[in-house]
Amino acid sequence: MPRPKRNLQPGFCYHITTRCNNREFRLTRLECREVMLYAIKKAQQKYGFKLYALCIMSNHVHYLLEPKQPEELPKIMHWLNWYTAMCFNRMLNRTGHFWEKRYHSTGFANTDKRRALNTLRYIHANPKAAQMQQGFFYDFSNYVWYS
Repeated sequence: MPRPKRNLQPGFCYHITTRCNNREFRLTRLECREVMLYAIKKAQQKYGFKLYALCIMSNHVHYLLEPKQPEELPKIMHWLNWYTAMCFNRMLNRTGHFWEKRYHSTGFANTDKRRALNTLRYIHANPKAAQMQQGFFYDFSNYVWYS
């Protein structure tokens, strides 16, 4: 049975979650998180998307982004996941899948301010909910942009 197509629409933002294979805690090393930040900057230069929220957890990453064109979202995520998987596999001396299955995405109109605010809160509260942090300030989140 084929997987359902993504609902990609112009003027939409997307909350994306991508998880490490087998839910392993592979993003705990500082070097891995720095590679992730570098890859995101490279992807932004390459595709020109807007990044509203980011949170790199120990075994998954949250993004809230808006691609220039909706059909670019799969290209952005493919490039990001491919590039980081190659880097992480080399760094961690491993082979095989780094990211689990397909990334999860939920889209909403970029004019829906309430939904955007709730999504921002959810992403930035993730480290606190995982008991990794007391407050909202987390080194691998862009919450500081909003404070």
